[in-house]
Amino acid sequence: MRKYSLVVVSLVIVLSLSAQKSKPVVAATPELAGFSSDRLKRIDNAMNEWVKNEWMNGGVALIMKDGKIVYYKAAGYNDLDTKSPLKKDDIFRIASQTKAITSVAIMVLFEEGKLLLSDPVSKYIPSFKKQTVLDKFNAADTTYTTVPATRDITIKDLLTHTSGLGYADIGSKEANAIYAKHHITAGIGIMNRSLLDAMSELGTLPLMHQPGQKWTYGLNTDLLGCLVEIISGMTLSDFFRTHIFEPLGMKDTYFQVPAEKANRLVNIYTEDSTGHLSKSRGNMLNGPTPNYPLLKSTYYSGGAGLSSTIYDYGVFLQMLLNGGEYNGKRILSRNAVRMMTMNQVGDTVFRGDDKFGLGFQIVSDKNGNVPANPGTFSWGGAFSTSYWVDPKEKIVMLFYRQLQRSTHGDVVEKFRALTYGALND
Repeated sequence: MRKYSLVVVSLVIVLSLSAQKSKPVVAATPELAGFSSDRLKRIDNAMNEWVKNEWMNGGVALIMKDGKIVYYKAAGYNDLDTKSPLKKDDIFRIASQTKAITSVAIMVLFEEGKLLLSDPVSKYIPSFKKQTVLDKFNAADTTYTTVPATRDITIKDLLTHTSGLGYADIGSKEANAIYAKHHITAGIGIMNRSLLDAMSELGTLPLMHQPGQKWTYGLNTDLLGCLVEIISGMTLSDFFRTHIFEPLGMKDTYFQVPAEKANRLVNIYTEDSTGHLSKSRGNMLNGPTPNYPLLKSTYYSGGAGLSSTIYDYGVFLQMLLNGGEYNGKRILSRNAVRMMTMNQVGDTVFRGDDKFGLGFQIVSDKNGNVPANPGTFSWGGAFSTSYWVDPKEKIVMLFYRQLQRSTHGDVVEKFRALTYGALND
Protein backbone atom coordinates (compact mmCIF):
# COMPACT_ATOMS: atom_id res chain seq x y z
CA MET A 1 0.00 0.00 0.00
CA ARG A 2 2.82 2.37 0.91
CA LYS A 3 4.61 1.50 -2.36
CA TYR A 4 1.42 2.28 -4.29
CA SER A 5 1.11 5.66 -2.54
CA LEU A 6 4.69 6.55 -3.47
CA VAL A 7 3.95 5.73 -7.11
CA VAL A 8 0.86 7.96 -7.06
CA VAL A 9 2.77 10.82 -5.41
CA SER A 10 5.59 10.50 -7.96
CA LEU A 11 3.09 10.54 -10.81
CA VAL A 12 1.40 13.66 -9.40
CA ILE A 13 4.78 15.42 -9.16
CA VAL A 14 5.70 14.51 -12.75
CA LEU A 15 2.32 15.68 -14.07
CA SER A 16 2.58 18.88 -12.04
CA LEU A 17 6.02 19.68 -13.43
CA SER A 18 4.80 18.89 -16.96
CA ALA A 19 1.83 21.20 -16.52
CA GLN A 20 4.08 24.00 -15.30
CA LYS A 21 6.22 23.69 -18.43
CA SER A 22 3.10 23.80 -20.59
CA LYS A 23 1.78 27.05 -19.15
CA PRO A 24 2.20 30.32 -21.05
CA VAL A 25 4.53 32.93 -19.60
CA VAL A 26 2.84 35.17 -17.03
CA ALA A 27 3.75 38.36 -15.23
CA ALA A 28 4.87 37.93 -11.64
CA THR A 29 6.43 39.98 -8.89
CA PRO A 30 10.22 39.76 -9.22
CA GLU A 31 10.58 38.35 -5.70
CA LEU A 32 8.29 35.45 -6.56
CA ALA A 33 10.73 34.44 -9.31
CA GLY A 34 13.89 35.06 -7.30
CA PHE A 35 14.71 38.61 -8.39
CA SER A 36 15.08 41.83 -6.43
CA SER A 37 12.68 44.61 -7.43
CA ASP A 38 15.09 47.23 -6.16
CA ARG A 39 18.02 45.85 -8.12
CA LEU A 40 15.94 45.55 -11.29
CA LYS A 41 15.38 49.31 -11.05
CA ARG A 42 19.03 49.64 -12.00
CA ILE A 43 17.97 48.56 -15.50
CA ASP A 44 15.39 51.38 -15.57
CA ASN A 45 18.08 53.87 -14.58
CA ALA A 46 20.60 52.49 -17.06
CA MET A 47 18.26 52.52 -20.05
CA ASN A 48 17.10 56.04 -19.26
CA GLU A 49 20.73 57.15 -18.97
CA TRP A 50 21.62 55.54 -22.30
CA VAL A 51 18.76 57.45 -23.93
CA LYS A 52 19.79 60.70 -22.24
CA ASN A 53 23.39 60.24 -23.42
CA GLU A 54 22.09 59.50 -26.94
CA TRP A 55 23.70 56.07 -26.91
CA MET A 56 20.35 54.83 -28.17
CA ASN A 57 17.07 56.46 -29.12
CA GLY A 58 15.17 53.81 -27.18
CA GLY A 59 15.15 50.20 -26.12
CA VAL A 60 12.96 47.39 -24.85
CA ALA A 61 13.99 44.72 -22.33
CA LEU A 62 12.29 41.46 -21.35
CA ILE A 63 13.44 39.12 -18.58
CA MET A 64 11.72 35.85 -17.68
CA LYS A 65 12.60 33.29 -15.02
CA ASP A 66 10.85 29.95 -14.58
CA GLY A 67 8.31 31.09 -17.16
CA LYS A 68 7.49 34.24 -15.19
CA ILE A 69 7.94 37.73 -16.59
CA VAL A 70 9.87 39.77 -14.05
CA TYR A 71 10.83 42.70 -16.27
CA TYR A 72 9.16 43.96 -19.46
CA LYS A 73 9.68 47.65 -20.16
CA ALA A 74 10.47 50.18 -22.87
CA ALA A 75 12.54 53.33 -22.51
CA GLY A 76 13.17 56.27 -24.81
CA TYR A 77 11.70 57.19 -28.15
CA ASN A 78 10.68 55.63 -31.43
CA ASP A 79 11.00 59.08 -33.01
CA LEU A 80 13.47 61.56 -31.58
CA ASP A 81 11.99 64.48 -33.55
CA THR A 82 8.42 64.07 -32.33
CA LYS A 83 9.40 62.47 -29.00
CA SER A 84 6.90 59.68 -29.63
CA PRO A 85 7.70 56.97 -27.08
CA LEU A 86 8.99 53.52 -27.95
CA LYS A 87 6.38 50.94 -26.91
CA LYS A 88 7.23 47.55 -25.53
CA ASP A 89 5.02 45.79 -28.09
CA ASP A 90 6.51 47.59 -31.11
CA ILE A 91 7.85 45.45 -33.97
CA PHE A 92 11.62 45.27 -34.54
CA ARG A 93 13.65 44.04 -37.49
CA ILE A 94 15.41 41.09 -35.86
CA ALA A 95 17.76 40.27 -38.77
CA SER A 96 20.01 37.35 -37.72
CA GLN A 97 17.71 36.34 -34.89
CA THR A 98 15.82 34.76 -37.80
CA LYS A 99 18.57 32.13 -37.87
CA ALA A 100 17.44 30.35 -34.70
CA ILE A 101 13.91 29.99 -36.08
CA THR A 102 15.22 28.57 -39.36
CA SER A 103 17.44 26.17 -37.41
CA VAL A 104 14.40 24.99 -35.44
CA ALA A 105 12.52 24.48 -38.73
CA ILE A 106 15.34 22.23 -39.95
CA MET A 107 15.19 20.23 -36.72
CA VAL A 108 11.41 19.87 -37.12
CA LEU A 109 12.03 18.26 -40.52
CA PHE A 110 14.81 16.15 -38.98
CA GLU A 111 12.40 14.81 -36.37
CA GLU A 112 9.82 14.13 -39.08
CA GLY A 113 12.38 11.87 -40.78
CA LYS A 114 12.58 14.08 -43.86
CA LEU A 115 16.30 14.83 -43.66
CA LEU A 116 19.49 13.87 -41.86
CA LEU A 117 22.03 16.36 -40.59
CA SER A 118 24.64 14.34 -42.48
CA ASP A 119 22.83 14.84 -45.79
CA PRO A 120 24.92 16.65 -48.40
CA VAL A 121 23.30 19.84 -49.64
CA SER A 122 23.84 18.53 -53.18
CA LYS A 123 21.16 15.91 -52.49
CA TYR A 124 18.62 18.73 -52.71
CA ILE A 125 20.39 21.38 -54.84
CA PRO A 126 22.62 19.82 -57.53
CA SER A 127 24.87 22.89 -57.99
CA PHE A 128 26.49 22.11 -54.60
CA LYS A 129 27.96 18.87 -55.97
CA LYS A 130 31.77 18.86 -56.26
CA GLN A 131 32.31 22.44 -55.16
CA THR A 132 35.56 24.33 -55.28
CA VAL A 133 37.44 26.28 -52.60
CA LEU A 134 39.04 29.69 -53.04
CA ASP A 135 42.81 29.44 -53.44
CA LYS A 136 44.20 32.79 -54.66
CA PHE A 137 42.29 36.08 -54.97
CA ASN A 138 43.36 39.16 -56.93
CA ALA A 139 41.78 42.20 -55.27
CA ALA A 140 42.66 44.45 -58.23
CA ASP A 141 40.29 42.74 -60.67
CA THR A 142 38.50 40.26 -58.34
CA THR A 143 39.73 37.25 -60.31
CA TYR A 144 40.58 34.09 -58.41
CA THR A 145 41.77 30.53 -58.63
CA THR A 146 40.32 27.51 -56.86
CA VAL A 147 41.10 24.01 -55.67
CA PRO A 148 38.60 21.14 -55.34
CA ALA A 149 36.63 20.81 -52.11
CA THR A 150 37.60 17.72 -50.14
CA ARG A 151 33.93 16.80 -49.71
CA ASP A 152 30.39 18.11 -50.22
CA ILE A 153 29.01 20.40 -47.55
CA THR A 154 26.29 18.97 -45.28
CA ILE A 155 23.24 20.30 -43.48
CA LYS A 156 25.18 20.11 -40.21
CA ASP A 157 27.94 22.23 -41.76
CA LEU A 158 25.31 24.87 -42.44
CA LEU A 159 23.86 24.72 -38.93
CA THR A 160 27.32 25.13 -37.40
CA HIS A 161 28.64 27.70 -39.92
CA THR A 162 31.57 25.46 -40.78
CA SER A 163 30.64 24.91 -44.45
CA GLY A 164 33.03 27.50 -45.89
CA LEU A 165 30.25 29.69 -47.25
CA GLY A 166 30.94 33.40 -46.72
CA TYR A 167 28.54 36.30 -46.26
CA ALA A 168 27.58 38.76 -48.96
CA ASP A 169 27.92 42.50 -48.20
CA ILE A 170 29.11 41.97 -44.61
CA GLY A 171 31.66 39.18 -45.09
CA SER A 172 35.32 39.12 -46.06
CA LYS A 173 36.56 41.29 -48.94
CA GLU A 174 36.89 38.12 -51.03
CA ALA A 175 33.34 36.96 -50.33
CA ASN A 176 31.90 40.45 -50.82
CA ALA A 177 33.57 40.83 -54.21
CA ILE A 178 32.83 37.35 -55.56
CA TYR A 179 29.21 37.32 -54.42
CA ALA A 180 28.56 40.86 -55.70
CA LYS A 181 29.61 39.84 -59.22
CA HIS A 182 26.93 37.16 -59.11
CA HIS A 183 24.25 39.29 -57.42
CA ILE A 184 24.30 37.23 -54.22
CA THR A 185 23.15 39.39 -51.29
CA ALA A 186 22.80 39.23 -47.52
CA GLY A 187 19.14 38.37 -48.08
CA ILE A 188 17.27 41.45 -46.86
CA GLY A 189 14.90 43.39 -49.12
CA ILE A 190 15.29 41.21 -52.24
CA MET A 191 12.40 41.82 -54.63
CA ASN A 192 13.15 40.36 -58.06
CA ARG A 193 14.83 37.04 -57.49
CA SER A 194 13.81 33.68 -56.10
CA LEU A 195 15.58 32.16 -53.12
CA LEU A 196 16.19 28.90 -55.00
CA ASP A 197 17.74 30.77 -57.94
CA ALA A 198 20.09 32.69 -55.63
CA MET A 199 21.09 29.62 -53.62
CA SER A 200 21.64 27.56 -56.78
CA GLU A 201 23.96 30.30 -58.03
CA LEU A 202 25.74 30.27 -54.65
CA GLY A 203 26.51 26.58 -55.19
CA THR A 204 28.53 27.37 -58.31
CA LEU A 205 30.81 29.78 -56.43
CA PRO A 206 33.91 28.84 -54.42
CA LEU A 207 33.81 28.18 -50.70
CA MET A 208 36.01 30.43 -48.58
CA HIS A 209 37.70 27.40 -46.99
CA GLN A 210 37.44 23.62 -46.94
CA PRO A 211 34.23 22.21 -45.38
CA GLY A 212 34.61 21.68 -41.64
CA GLN A 213 37.98 23.43 -41.49
CA LYS A 214 36.86 26.37 -39.35
CA TRP A 215 33.93 28.54 -38.28
CA THR A 216 32.96 31.28 -40.76
CA TYR A 217 29.79 33.33 -40.46
CA GLY A 218 28.04 33.07 -43.81
CA LEU A 219 24.92 32.53 -45.87
CA ASN A 220 24.48 29.10 -44.31
CA THR A 221 21.07 29.81 -42.82
CA ASP A 222 19.66 31.36 -45.99
CA LEU A 223 20.60 28.09 -47.64
CA LEU A 224 18.92 26.16 -44.79
CA GLY A 225 15.76 28.18 -45.40
CA CYS A 226 15.88 27.17 -49.06
CA LEU A 227 16.21 23.52 -48.02
CA VAL A 228 13.14 23.89 -45.79
CA GLU A 229 11.18 25.11 -48.81
CA ILE A 230 12.44 22.29 -51.06
CA ILE A 231 11.93 19.48 -48.55
CA SER A 232 8.59 20.64 -47.12
CA GLY A 233 7.08 21.88 -50.37
CA MET A 234 6.03 25.07 -48.54
CA THR A 235 7.34 28.60 -48.57
CA LEU A 236 9.52 29.37 -45.58
CA SER A 237 6.94 31.94 -44.48
CA ASP A 238 4.14 29.35 -44.49
CA PHE A 239 6.32 26.72 -42.78
CA PHE A 240 7.21 29.12 -39.98
CA ARG A 241 3.58 30.16 -39.58
CA THR A 242 2.09 26.66 -39.45
CA HIS A 243 4.84 24.80 -37.59
CA ILE A 244 6.14 27.46 -35.19
CA PHE A 245 4.33 30.80 -35.00
CA GLU A 246 0.70 29.66 -34.78
CA PRO A 247 1.35 26.81 -32.31
CA LEU A 248 3.31 29.19 -30.06
CA GLY A 249 0.85 32.08 -30.41
CA MET A 250 3.49 34.33 -32.02
CA LYS A 251 1.06 36.82 -33.56
CA ASP A 252 3.51 39.62 -34.44
CA THR A 253 6.32 37.81 -36.29
CA TYR A 254 6.52 38.17 -40.06
CA PHE A 255 8.68 38.34 -43.15
CA GLN A 256 6.29 41.06 -44.35
CA VAL A 257 4.63 43.11 -41.64
CA PRO A 258 0.93 43.57 -42.59
CA ALA A 259 -0.30 47.05 -43.42
CA GLU A 260 -2.52 47.21 -40.34
CA LYS A 261 0.56 46.81 -38.13
CA ALA A 262 2.87 49.11 -40.10
CA ASN A 263 2.58 51.86 -37.50
CA ARG A 264 4.22 49.51 -34.97
CA LEU A 265 7.39 49.02 -37.02
CA VAL A 266 10.23 50.69 -35.14
CA ASN A 267 12.35 53.39 -36.80
CA ILE A 268 15.99 52.55 -37.43
CA TYR A 269 18.53 55.06 -36.18
CA THR A 270 22.18 55.39 -37.12
CA GLU A 271 25.11 57.10 -35.44
CA ASP A 272 27.21 59.61 -37.38
CA SER A 273 30.90 60.43 -36.86
CA THR A 274 30.06 62.92 -34.10
CA GLY A 275 27.98 60.42 -32.13
CA HIS A 276 24.69 62.06 -33.11
CA LEU A 277 21.71 59.78 -33.81
CA SER A 278 19.60 60.32 -36.91
CA LYS A 279 16.88 58.31 -38.58
CA SER A 280 18.22 55.86 -41.15
CA ARG A 281 16.89 56.55 -44.62
CA GLY A 282 18.60 53.95 -46.76
CA ASN A 283 21.86 52.27 -47.73
CA MET A 284 21.14 49.62 -45.13
CA LEU A 285 23.40 46.58 -45.50
CA ASN A 286 24.34 47.98 -48.91
CA GLY A 287 20.90 47.69 -50.38
CA PRO A 288 17.42 47.72 -48.82
CA THR A 289 15.63 50.71 -47.42
CA PRO A 290 14.38 50.66 -43.81
CA ASN A 291 10.82 49.95 -44.93
CA TYR A 292 11.73 46.55 -46.42
CA PRO A 293 9.49 44.64 -43.94
CA LEU A 294 6.49 46.42 -45.47
CA LEU A 295 7.29 45.47 -49.08
CA LYS A 296 5.84 42.44 -50.84
CA SER A 297 8.39 39.76 -51.67
CA THR A 298 8.60 35.99 -51.98
CA TYR A 299 12.34 35.90 -51.17
CA TYR A 300 12.28 34.66 -47.58
CA SER A 301 15.71 35.03 -46.01
CA GLY A 302 16.11 32.37 -43.35
CA GLY A 303 19.21 34.17 -42.16
CA ALA A 304 17.90 37.69 -41.71
CA GLY A 305 14.39 38.39 -42.98
CA LEU A 306 12.04 38.41 -39.99
CA SER A 307 10.56 41.20 -37.90
CA SER A 308 9.06 40.51 -34.48
CA THR A 309 8.22 41.81 -31.04
CA ILE A 310 10.44 41.13 -28.07
CA TYR A 311 7.52 39.25 -26.43
CA ASP A 312 6.97 36.94 -29.41
CA TYR A 313 10.64 36.05 -29.55
CA GLY A 314 10.68 35.58 -25.79
CA VAL A 315 7.95 32.96 -26.18
CA PHE A 316 10.03 31.21 -28.86
CA LEU A 317 13.03 31.12 -26.50
CA GLN A 318 10.89 29.94 -23.59
CA MET A 319 9.82 27.01 -25.76
CA LEU A 320 13.46 26.05 -26.18
CA LEU A 321 14.15 26.49 -22.47
CA ASN A 322 11.17 24.21 -21.78
CA GLY A 323 12.77 21.47 -23.87
CA GLY A 324 10.78 22.13 -27.04
CA GLU A 325 7.29 22.66 -25.57
CA TYR A 326 5.20 25.71 -24.75
CA ASN A 327 1.60 26.11 -23.60
CA GLY A 328 0.77 22.50 -24.40
CA LYS A 329 2.28 22.64 -27.88
CA ARG A 330 5.40 20.61 -28.63
CA ILE A 331 7.59 21.98 -31.41
CA LEU A 332 10.68 19.82 -30.83
CA SER A 333 11.68 16.95 -28.57
CA ARG A 334 13.94 17.74 -25.64
CA ASN A 335 16.73 15.77 -27.34
CA ALA A 336 16.53 17.94 -30.46
CA VAL A 337 16.90 21.00 -28.22
CA ARG A 338 19.83 19.31 -26.46
CA MET A 339 21.52 18.78 -29.84
CA MET A 340 20.99 22.41 -30.80
CA THR A 341 22.37 23.81 -27.55
CA MET A 342 25.48 21.64 -27.06
CA ASN A 343 28.97 22.17 -28.47
CA GLN A 344 28.77 20.89 -32.04
CA VAL A 345 32.11 22.25 -33.29
CA GLY A 346 34.50 20.37 -31.00
CA ASP A 347 37.81 22.17 -30.62
CA THR A 348 37.12 24.51 -33.54
CA VAL A 349 37.91 28.10 -32.57
CA PHE A 350 34.77 30.21 -32.45
CA ARG A 351 34.85 33.32 -30.27
CA GLY A 352 37.31 33.21 -27.43
CA ASP A 353 36.50 30.24 -25.26
CA ASP A 354 32.86 29.90 -26.33
CA LYS A 355 31.56 27.22 -28.68
CA PHE A 356 28.77 26.89 -31.25
CA GLY A 357 25.78 24.58 -31.40
CA LEU A 358 23.23 24.13 -34.17
CA GLY A 359 22.50 27.82 -34.64
CA PHE A 360 23.59 29.25 -31.28
CA GLN A 361 26.65 30.57 -29.49
CA ILE A 362 27.25 28.44 -26.39
CA VAL A 363 29.00 29.73 -23.26
CA SER A 364 31.79 27.32 -22.32
CA ASP A 365 33.03 26.51 -18.83
CA LYS A 366 36.29 28.31 -19.72
CA ASN A 367 34.61 31.68 -20.23
CA GLY A 368 35.13 33.56 -16.98
CA ASN A 369 34.34 36.99 -18.42
CA VAL A 370 30.54 36.77 -18.27
CA PRO A 371 28.08 35.96 -15.46
CA ALA A 372 26.21 33.50 -17.70
CA ASN A 373 26.47 29.83 -16.77
CA PRO A 374 28.10 27.30 -19.09
CA GLY A 375 25.50 26.11 -21.57
CA THR A 376 23.86 29.52 -21.95
CA PHE A 377 22.93 29.96 -25.61
CA SER A 378 22.51 33.22 -27.47
CA TRP A 379 22.72 35.25 -30.65
CA GLY A 380 21.55 38.62 -31.95
CA GLY A 381 20.69 40.70 -34.98
CA ALA A 382 22.49 43.31 -37.09
CA PHE A 383 20.08 46.06 -36.04
CA SER A 384 21.03 45.75 -32.36
CA THR A 385 18.78 43.06 -30.96
CA SER A 386 20.17 40.44 -28.56
CA TYR A 387 19.02 37.44 -26.52
CA TRP A 388 20.38 34.91 -24.03
CA VAL A 389 18.92 31.74 -22.50
CA ASP A 390 20.53 30.37 -19.32
CA PRO A 391 19.19 26.83 -18.71
CA LYS A 392 20.78 26.55 -15.25
CA GLU A 393 19.13 29.74 -13.96
CA LYS A 394 16.04 29.11 -16.16
CA ILE A 395 16.31 32.68 -17.41
CA VAL A 396 15.38 34.17 -20.79
CA MET A 397 16.78 37.67 -21.42
CA LEU A 398 16.22 39.93 -24.42
CA PHE A 399 17.38 43.49 -25.07
CA TYR A 400 16.21 45.23 -28.24
CA ARG A 401 17.37 48.47 -29.81
CA GLN A 402 17.05 49.39 -33.50
CA LEU A 403 20.38 50.87 -34.50
CA GLN A 404 22.25 50.44 -37.74
CA ARG A 405 25.56 51.59 -36.30
CA SER A 406 26.61 52.36 -32.74
CA THR A 407 29.85 52.86 -30.84
CA HIS A 408 28.09 51.91 -27.63
CA GLY A 409 27.61 48.21 -28.15
CA ASP A 410 28.89 47.59 -24.62
CA VAL A 411 25.44 48.48 -23.27
CA VAL A 412 24.41 44.96 -24.30
CA GLU A 413 26.87 43.34 -21.91
CA LYS A 414 25.99 45.91 -19.26
CA PHE A 415 22.34 44.91 -19.56
CA ARG A 416 23.28 41.27 -19.09
CA ALA A 417 25.40 42.10 -16.01
CA LEU A 418 22.53 44.16 -14.57
CA THR A 419 20.15 41.24 -15.05
CA TYR A 420 22.34 38.71 -13.26
CA GLY A 421 23.07 41.26 -10.58
CA ALA A 422 19.36 41.48 -9.77
CA LEU A 423 19.06 37.79 -8.86
CA ASN A 424 18.15 37.15 -5.24
CA ASP A 425 18.42 33.39 -5.01
